[in-house]
Order: sequence, then structure tokens, then C-alpha cells
Amino acid sequence: MAQTASNMLPLGTKAKSFNLKDTVSNEMVTLESAKGVHGTVIMFICNHCPYVTHVNAELVKLAKTYKSKGINFIAISSNDVQNYPQDAPDKMAQHAINEGYIFPYLFDQTQEVAKAYQAACTPDLFVFDRDLELTYRGQLDDSRPGNNIPVTGSDLRHALDCIIDNKENNRIQKPSMGCNIKWKK
Repeated sequence: MAQTASNMLPLGTKAKSFNLKDTVSNEMVTLESAKGVHGTVIMFICNHCPYVTHVNAELVKLAKTYKSKGINFIAISSNDVQNYPQDAPDKMAQHAINEGYIFPYLFDQTQEVAKAYQAACTPDLFVFDRDLELTYRGQLDDSRPGNNIPVTGSDLRHALDCIIDNKENNRIQKPSMGCNIKWKK
């Protein structure tokens, strides 16, 4: 696994539209249909990355906490399933069910959505406000597999609270760290 940092897309960037299949419902999901009233978290994740498995439970917990506050979560996997069959849509659906995802888990087969967001790693997290402008990108918190720091979601939680409280997020935003997205050759 190659440890890769997120690209840190400029704040204020508008969310890019997409139309991707949800691997659980087999329905097509657009950004417009899945966005939250107050904000939207777009997460590039996958099934097999140890960095993602390390934070999965916290992502589900945050999604459950913030859904009632008007923040929706959307997960997208963009990995090359030819070379990484464990990330194929049927396995994504089972993974989403096993992990208790309450958010859509979308498959970006062409990898165009990952490229549009300049996603680099899993997990790569992007927070957009009600106007779909980027207010946060980066890590969930300081925890990483093996560093013995508890997973709290503190960085993402703070970013979401800023949106809800209509406050500017003045904290330093640290890049996410994880496995590189498995790009097609």
C-alpha cells in the first residue's frame, strides 16, 4: 500500500455534478438528488484500504449524527476493479450492508468523478456547504492504522459544526492520508 496524501482542492471550489450507480439500491444517484439541506460530505473510499477500514465505524457514526442536522454523506469508490476485484460493485454492496452505511456507496467506473474532485487517496474527504462550495477537505482526524491515536472524527466533526453554526472554519486543514486511488492504466 502506497501512503498518499490528498491534493487539497482549493476552498470555495464548487462541487462537480455526477450521476453514478448506488451499488446497494442499483439506482442512479446524482449530486443534486443526494446533497444535504445544509451541507454534503463526499468521501472517496474503497473496500480494502486499511486506512478506510480503520475509520469506517466513525464515518457511519458521523453520518448518523449529522443526517438529522441536514448534512448528507455520499461515498464513492473509483478504484480499478480489473486489478482490484475486491472493490467491484457487488463487493461494494455487501461491504456497505456489512458496515451499516446509511449513505449511498457509488461506483465511479470511468474514474471521471475522482479526477473532477482531484481525489488522490482513500479516504479523501470533501465537505460542501448548502451552496455546494468546498469548506473543508482533508483528514477525518489524526488517527492512522497503528499510531495508537483514537479515531474521533474531530477534524470532520469541527468542519460540519462550522457549517451548521454558520461559522468560518479557521482551523488548519490537514491532508487526508491513505492508499492511493487505484487508477486504470
